[in-house]
Amino acid sequence: MPVTPLHLGPGLLLKGAAGRHFSLLVFAFSQAVMDIEPVVRILRDDPIVHGFTHTYLGATLLGFVALFAGRPLCQYLLRRFQPDPRSPFLVWLHGGNDISWSAAAVSAFLGTYSHVFLDSFMHDDMRPFAPWSDANGLLLKISIDALHLVCVGTGLAGVLLLAVSALRGRARTR
Repeated sequence: MPVTPLHLGPGLLLKGAAGRHFSLLVFAFSQAVMDIEPVVRILRDDPIVHGFTHTYLGATLLGFVALFAGRPLCQYLLRRFQPDPRSPFLVWLHGGNDISWSAAAVSAFLGTYSHVFLDSFMHDDMRPFAPWSDANGLLLKISIDALHLVCVGTGLAGVLLLAVSALRGRARTR
């Protein structure tokens, strides 16, 4: 299923671990960009849903799209939607209005590459190394249920890291 929120689990873990050096918004934008092709293919009733964009070559090109389109869009959203100043957690979670180019690049490319990696385990039409190889050595190496658990587990771990980081930041400001 395209546009799955499960892809955000690893992003939450990365955000929790890397803080301001990683943009969860740019990561989420890159996930959405990755699934434009599958959505179009599903609407056209194509037999192959995961085509060029779900290769590492396609992910590289879409990583640049996610970087150069996603960073300004995400910065706009951060500036437009300010948290209630009476909510210290939301203010902390919002962070600043600026996403550095390095954080945006890391987020965009980890987003696109992780998308191909995760989808390679479950979609039999995936050819992650095309055009050089039609092989997909990851297909069904773990069960789809296990893959979903990994995504949910990394998301929960990321939320825990974010909560601990927020509590530490609050303790430092007292």
